[in-house]
Amino acid sequence: MNATLPPGSAAPTEALDADVCVVGGGIAGLCAALAAARSGARTILIQDRAVLGGNASSEIRMWICGAHGKDVKEAGILEELQLANYHRNPGLNYSLWDSVLYQAAREQSGLTTILSCAVCQVEMANATTIAAVRAWHLTRQCWIEVRARVFLDCSGDSVLSLSGAPARWGREARSETGEPAAQAVADRKTMGNSLLIQLRAIDPAQHRPFIAPAWARVLPEGHPRLRECKPTGHNFWWIEIGGEQDTMADADRIRDELYAIAFGVWAFIKNHPDGRGHGWELEWLGSLPGKRENIRYEGDHVLTQMDVESCGHFPDVIAYGGWTMDDHPPAAFDHPGPPTHHYPAPSPFGIPYRSLYSRTVSNLLFAGRNISCTHLAMSATRVMGTCALVGQAAGTAAAMAVAVGSDPRGIGRDHLVELRNRLMDDDSWLPGVLRPIAPLARLATVTTSAGDDPAPLFTGIDRRLLGQANAIEIAPGGWIEFRWPQQVAPGRLRLIGDSDLHRDKRQPCSWPRDGHDEAMPARLPRNLRVVVERDGAWVEVARITDNPRRLLKIPVVGNTTAVRLIVEAAWGGGPARLQACEPGLPDLLAPPVATPWPSQPVTRTSGA
Repeated sequence: MNATLPPGSAAPTEALDADVCVVGGGIAGLCAALAAARSGARTILIQDRAVLGGNASSEIRMWICGAHGKDVKEAGILEELQLANYHRNPGLNYSLWDSVLYQAAREQSGLTTILSCAVCQVEMANATTIAAVRAWHLTRQCWIEVRARVFLDCSGDSVLSLSGAPARWGREARSETGEPAAQAVADRKTMGNSLLIQLRAIDPAQHRPFIAPAWARVLPEGHPRLRECKPTGHNFWWIEIGGEQDTMADADRIRDELYAIAFGVWAFIKNHPDGRGHGWELEWLGSLPGKRENIRYEGDHVLTQMDVESCGHFPDVIAYGGWTMDDHPPAAFDHPGPPTHHYPAPSPFGIPYRSLYSRTVSNLLFAGRNISCTHLAMSATRVMGTCALVGQAAGTAAAMAVAVGSDPRGIGRDHLVELRNRLMDDDSWLPGVLRPIAPLARLATVTTSAGDDPAPLFTGIDRRLLGQANAIEIAPGGWIEFRWPQQVAPGRLRLIGDSDLHRDKRQPCSWPRDGHDEAMPARLPRNLRVVVERDGAWVEVARITDNPRRLLKIPVVGNTTAVRLIVEAAWGGGPARLQACEPGLPDLLAPPVATPWPSQPVTRTSGA
């Protein structure tokens, strides 16, 4: 009870107003909220936990997985957050990772973040429009009411389905979807929840047997999950249960059973007679299970197995996946066969904008594992790297809808070119499309201090791809210059540095962090200056030190005849590598230019 209220009094209500309300602060929700606020929308993010990050947070500690294969790692806001983590948290401490996500939200102008607040009710303006959400603040003991123009459900559990938006639960029948791997008969079974374990290496001489609680499962040597069970090499994602139950209504029972299994697994490892656990001790065991699946919304397009397998060549691609269709059996840990079934998928495959908004509720978008797709397609789109890209796209679209006085469907119908160009300008790569080069950059004479050809910077592909570097290197103290025959007003200088997209930048699953490299990318520009020519003299307009970002949009105010970027140092001490460098504002209405789709077959090597 609120201490300021007399007994029997109703809890107070705090009323807030926004352009965009994002429900759910996992990776998808955080990227959506940041994108919406950066696009000019007054944004409120409501998160029912005390930390941001969802399955990637310190409460659950799941790896951020994404597209498989060389050179297709997700960039955009996700890469920005992961680089900030390397910069601030080189030891990859989970509490500091939480703070990196919190800092990104806290420092973002136009974004208000409300933690420990669970949305419970949806108020409708009419049958097709959400007017407000009502949330219970778990620590302040009050109601928070948020009215907004556009609502974005990134809760995973699709809490805004209280609006009546059509949604689906479970596995579709083959007769409905035509998917070769679908069930013969539809059911409400899903993938389960997992409770993760993290271990720490110790001196084997310090080994003490583990005393498991009486209610822990006693696991036999022949259990299918334990045949190759060692302390290292995985994050115990297969400690999973609940797909044969209701992962929401039965959440408490599922958590209790996961506790019993997790302690049983650790007892099996630690006390095994072959000594495999003698050099390890339990560092952490989660208390909040990570969910994989429950409610998925229905949009104007429902993504299917066939869409994924055919690379998703949609005209409205706004994000991509590349994780194999990774379908866990509902019985999970108790399933007698393998812990997952992999259906091949190309990487990348496109995800259409039409799968991000409700087909009936006009102001509802969604991002994360709840987008409009079948169970099988969701088994590939559910991983957090993919969810981050979808979140950034949905947040950008939400802000655009507010700005132009439209709704999410209208953005896809009337403003799709601008949406896609905005996403590419914000370093969200779209396979099969070239990013438009800023018109002012095309008019400039471009030179470098080393006399290198600058053409690789203007391919419209801001990453290494298909064997092409799409980059130039600049030695410490070197420069690249843009010159025009008359004065121009650049407005900005857009820069992409090489942030080693071949590295996954995951948080670790055990200590020491075997296979994890926490150093900042060696070729990423660290210290740089921007100077402009005015009245025959160079004038400094920007200086950046210890830069942790891949994408920089550096303001260049006023008129000039030349802009020069001087790279004073890279993080590795050698040359810096630039993958884009352009003065001037983008042409957001430039029509798309197609390029060969870079999908490549890949082999799955781990579960999630």
